[in-house]
Amino acid sequence: MANSTAWAWLLLTLFAAFSLASCVDDKCAACNAVAEELEIGLSNEKPRNHLDMRHRLDSKGERKGKVIDYRVSELRVVELLDGLCEKMQDYTLQKIDSNRQEWVKVDDWDNLTTNKQEARAYSKAISSYCGRLLEETEDDLAGLIKKGSVEVGDVSKVLCQDLSKHCSQSSGFQQVDGNDHGSDREL
Repeated sequence: MANSTAWAWLLLTLFAAFSLASCVDDKCAACNAVAEELEIGLSNEKPRNHLDMRHRLDSKGERKGKVIDYRVSELRVVELLDGLCEKMQDYTLQKIDSNRQEWVKVDDWDNLTTNKQEARAYSKAISSYCGRLLEETEDDLAGLIKKGSVEVGDVSKVLCQDLSKHCSQSSGFQQVDGNDHGSDREL
């Protein structure tokens, strides 16, 4: 009897692990959630002055070096991408109906009505996915940000279609409720 109970728990644990591991099977939806968070970062950017890198003095006492436009600087890229995947821990997978799920940003984990442990596992899964996504695309994405090719409204196309290829050209944003960002709703 104890042996069959142990096997049942083992099977249940394995089933739970496989179902959570498959939560990022829809890489397009997960990529769109990451793109949405990056777009929030872009839209919340405050205007910045140029970066004055003229720290050396020449023999005449004049400053030498470059003045770099912040919009094309490595600092901007670092500020946009640094911490992005940690922010994804605020997202979880919400069941819409029997066939559909979407990534949503959670305002208050204490007010979450679904299984909190499962929701936290999903948030860790998308955070890990984000890390893998950035690892694959970071150099190209950084270059496009510096060129000014990544703007509010284009992030999902650039990141999920062009760079990672996690969404096909024809599928677009995988619209859930008719808007461009199916995961704009918050819990």
